[in-house]
Amino acid sequence: MARKLQRGETLVLASHNPGKLREIEALLRPHGVDVVSAGTLGLPEPPEDAPDFVGNARIKALASATASGLPALSDDSGFCVAALGGDPGVLSARWAGPAKDFAAAMQQVNDRMGSNPDRRAWFIAALCLAWPDGHTESFVGRVDGEAVWPPRGDKGFGYDPMFVPIGATDSFGEMDPDAKHAISHRARAFAQVLASCFA
Repeated sequence: MARKLQRGETLVLASHNPGKLREIEALLRPHGVDVVSAGTLGLPEPPEDAPDFVGNARIKALASATASGLPALSDDSGFCVAALGGDPGVLSARWAGPAKDFAAAMQQVNDRMGSNPDRRAWFIAALCLAWPDGHTESFVGRVDGEAVWPPRGDKGFGYDPMFVPIGATDSFGEMDPDAKHAISHRARAFAQVLASCFA
């Protein structure tokens, strides 16, 4: 039985990424919890050294929950490309370097894909909800599609402009936020969080 968050509780978003924070705050807004970011609380970013998304999400959520004494929600997500063996995957943010230059990261993906006709790609989001006593609940969402070049659109963030989900013609970078939230990997994981952990 999953542990429940109560309405009116304060939840720490264990992220320093402004794009993720905007998306997660929008998803949480209707559900009666107060949200504060790890950055606002001055919490440090822990090293993300797990080999998978769920492990990294757990590291971040536990660090924020332990340091703040509040429940914390973290997201570890990434862009995966079949022709690159699933890379950049858990290293998606690192491919953008210290300056978080995702234009350069997208260029690197395209350069490494070369003329490979296999354009299959997917986004994965692992969300972890952690409590100060060390209890955690983890959830994974995925959306499949294809990598496109050149990048399209200036909405979203990260690798969104080079990803078109199955059944769509617009890239995530071209979609309005509401349209992306309806189908995104993060929204799919978040739906599981809501179903399991919100009272």
